[in-house]
Amino acid sequence: MKTPDPARIEAEFARTLTARLSQSTHALPIDIAERLRAARERALAKRKVIRLQLVSGLQMAGNGQAALNAPDGSPGLWGRIAAFIPLLVLIAGLLAVSFFQEEQRAAEMATVDTELLGDELPPSAFTDPGFVHFLNTAHRD
Repeated sequence: MKTPDPARIEAEFARTLTARLSQSTHALPIDIAERLRAARERALAKRKVIRLQLVSGLQMAGNGQAALNAPDGSPGLWGRIAAFIPLLVLIAGLLAVSFFQEEQRAAEMATVDTELLGDELPPSAFTDPGFVHFLNTAHRD
């Protein structure tokens, strides 16, 4: 058994509805018939705009989201390329953070080395066990 095509069913319903509406418009006053004609033209104009948007590839997904897909629904080449852009931005950000942290560590080490070399004590004093004992006893006083 074949499943009915929804587009074909919708088109047939639209034709039936417009035929019934057209038959009953002859009995209406002219001003009402003109308002109905203007409303029909506005509805057809909106339908054309929606159809143009779907053909161009911009499909509204809902909740203010839009998807740029090919007319058949597949993402296409540009969609696949655009999917990698956030990954590239993330990698670039991680590399930048790593670079700046290394620079900061090097600057801190340079500051410590400068203070050690510029101090009155020679650097060998810091490795002397007696100096460590002196520092421990100095903190108690």
